[in-house]
Amino acid sequence: MSNIYADIPSSIPNEIFNDLIANDNVRIERILSHGHSSPEEGWYDQDEHEWVLVLEGQGVIEFADGRIVTLSKGGYLNIPAGEKHKVIGTDKDSVTIWLAVFYC
Repeated sequence: MSNIYADIPSSIPNEIFNDLIANDNVRIERILSHGHSSPEEGWYDQDEHEWVLVLEGQGVIEFADGRIVTLSKGGYLNIPAGEKHKVIGTDKDSVTIWLAVFYC
């Protein structure tokens, strides 16, 4: 048995991406952030849909159309394939634990 809250390092200099399960139709990923954001240049523009849930902490997502969505513990969002977005910030005081489900 595994635990989504296990093996969280005390220092996270770079975001950590862990595939929990992956096949041809779906990929479930745990992401650990601590004050991180997407690179200044460019947007995520994915071929697959992404459903994302914040389990701990907080994350702020900006969309190319100007919308800004803040997700706190328990908050989730579905991002359709091709919708340009980026993370503009995560909690600086604690680790943000994301659960992301990528699907076709």
